[in-house]
Amino acid sequence: MRVYPDQLIRHLDKPKQCYLVFGNDPYLVDTAKQQILGFAKQQGFEERVQLEQETGFSWDELIQEWQSMSLFASRRIIELSLPQAKPGAEGSKVLQALMQSPNPDLILIVHGPKLAQEQTKSKWFKCLDSQGIYLPCATPEGQQFQRWLDARIQHFKLTIDTDAKALLNSLYEGNLLAADQALQLLCLLNPSSSINSQQLSQYFEDQSRFSVFQLTDALLLNQQDKAMHILRQLQAEGTAVAILFWSLLKEISLLFELKVATAQGDAQSNLWQKHRIWDKRKSLYQAALLRLEHNHIETMLAFASTLELKLKQQGIEDWIGISHLCLLFDPNAHSHLAHIEAD
Repeated sequence: MRVYPDQLIRHLDKPKQCYLVFGNDPYLVDTAKQQILGFAKQQGFEERVQLEQETGFSWDELIQEWQSMSLFASRRIIELSLPQAKPGAEGSKVLQALMQSPNPDLILIVHGPKLAQEQTKSKWFKCLDSQGIYLPCATPEGQQFQRWLDARIQHFKLTIDTDAKALLNSLYEGNLLAADQALQLLCLLNPSSSINSQQLSQYFEDQSRFSVFQLTDALLLNQQDKAMHILRQLQAEGTAVAILFWSLLKEISLLFELKVATAQGDAQSNLWQKHRIWDKRKSLYQAALLRLEHNHIETMLAFASTLELKLKQQGIEDWIGISHLCLLFDPNAHSHLAHIEAD
């Protein structure tokens, strides 16, 4: 049975034989697993066995755990990690066989990366799905992210006005962990009264961890000296390149969408609303759109894609490449830098 992560709590009424947690959003995967483990513990599943399908792994280990009695508790959790989301022919047979021998004193949690559509049609998946719950943990976007954010705001019992929500949306869409951490911070700073966009902006400015947003603001306004100073500070403070790059790519992608829509004659007022750009940030985007041509932004996107591949596939944190990308927010830099590729 397919259940989305934000609905899981409603389905934790009685233990299922199997829970399938697959997806590429680490926050959703971890949150779903913790909710399942917490519920299982309440139901008396005290012992937890962790297995991983890696080199040298034998499916006999899973069979033995399924059939053996616990030394410490009457009910156990077996957590099986499939790093490639593919159990293979042998694993598929084993998983199907186990489901034919149900055990009310065991819970099987299988987790791994996002499943392709054809994988959800495989025999092993259908068999496990029929005995439990499948949780696809894909990062919510657009209105789905807004609904997720609203639910988390309600969870923390925060009162946040419309502009402040738009700011949170703009800053954190695509990064659930950072969004949740920001809301936890707001619980400490302002737990009872209403929070507006001005207060929210002030909180960010007071926290060095949010200076990445000061960087993007400086770049949108083409304040290159300030931007390079902030970038050096971020590097010295050990800021994760992944977080920094995510923010830059988000802004460049948004500029591209705004530029295309404006060229097609879309009214800016509609664009602000569509992309949830709050009032105080409109001037930043207007300045960048007037300054940068369509081909400038395309060049920036292409360069960013190369940096993304280096980061995700090779684990290379290219600070020089990040600096190069920041400089390209200045149209004058394109005649000197646009031909340079990220090695």
